[in-house]
Amino acid sequence: MHITDVRGFALSSPIEPPQDRDFHGGTRRLLKRDVVLAVVETADGLRGAASAGATSSAMREYFEGDSHGTFADVLENEVADALEGEEIDEITDAHERIEATALPARLETKAISAVDVALHDIRGKELGAPVYELLHERYEDPPAPATVLPLYASSGMYMEPAEFAEQAGYVEEAGFFGYKYRPGIGPDADRRTIDRVSEALDETELMLDAHTWWKLEDGYDDETVDEIVSYADEQGAYWIEEPVAPDDYAGYERLAATGATLAGGESESSPDGLLALAETGAVDFLQGDVRHHRGFTGCHRAIEYCRGRDIEFVPHNFGTWLGLLANAHLVAAAPDVDLVEYPIFENDPLVDASGDPGMYPFDLAFDIVDGRPPVENGRLTVPDEPGLGIDIDLEVIEEYPFIEGAWTEFHYA
Repeated sequence: MHITDVRGFALSSPIEPPQDRDFHGGTRRLLKRDVVLAVVETADGLRGAASAGATSSAMREYFEGDSHGTFADVLENEVADALEGEEIDEITDAHERIEATALPARLETKAISAVDVALHDIRGKELGAPVYELLHERYEDPPAPATVLPLYASSGMYMEPAEFAEQAGYVEEAGFFGYKYRPGIGPDADRRTIDRVSEALDETELMLDAHTWWKLEDGYDDETVDEIVSYADEQGAYWIEEPVAPDDYAGYERLAATGATLAGGESESSPDGLLALAETGAVDFLQGDVRHHRGFTGCHRAIEYCRGRDIEFVPHNFGTWLGLLANAHLVAAAPDVDLVEYPIFENDPLVDASGDPGMYPFDLAFDIVDGRPPVENGRLTVPDEPGLGIDIDLEVIEEYPFIEGAWTEFHYA
């Protein structure tokens, strides 16, 4: 493929009015959600797209002080200079050209992630094949691709225990495999929430995304974390995600010794980091993400590592429908991988329930694509059209202009 154009668009989806959420030790204010849309075009008139951005658990501005706007500039400048006018035979050739720009490591990884996904989208269109078929061919002796995938709902952020339970009920009504929520409202209240949510769910699995415990100014100490993790496990939690800081491998190993089921990996800064966490043997679910771990190519290594071992790859996915479909193609192709994360935002048109289990408004998540992903009763059918199987709506560039500043603020008592 001959690349003619590489563009990056920083976009913001405002939360109006801003929402305040009380947590242990303070209040979090939600102002907006930011996305970088990466678009690559070829001389043949084909277009590939990918969404990019910081991991949702980062709770800081992008890249230690920079913004999504500066990352879009990186795509428009250093990455465009490296790729425009070049003939790319293998997608990894683009990786090497970006590596030659000598970007800082984190920026390099994010740039390669976005370009890798966009180029797979183009390659699928060139060959008239969905991306999952291209990925499937890379595995030795794989089973047939699985294109109807169960979704677990990612929702629930800093509410009262009864509100979490009510939301969990709506998620189960909509047919999702699991309900994942964000605790962090205080140790006693977190335990009460586990009780209320487990009572509210019948067939849907209970999941905790516990990054608040170590991210906040007044985080939980080791003894408190150990107690809550053990309690959640006793109450049947499917997993407890990121209960300790990403680099605290000793903490993961300490908690794994309790017998609790742990998940982690989304905050690892590279595919090598994903593998290092997996090799501790402390996590049961490894959460790579095509948007953060060098695209489909980078995640392939982690999936191959998990294959045949007592650890399951489940991609992290928190953002737009474009990111959802990219991770879904990865899951459809991969052996021993079958679960996809589905973040629920307010007024989500794909959630069929008597109440709204959405976290907060994020209209750009839906509007970034033209059409809707085929989701019914909590299951996604991966499109079999060429590429990612869905087109981006470039009108969002005008409709969602970038807003400078942090997307979220933390105010401590």
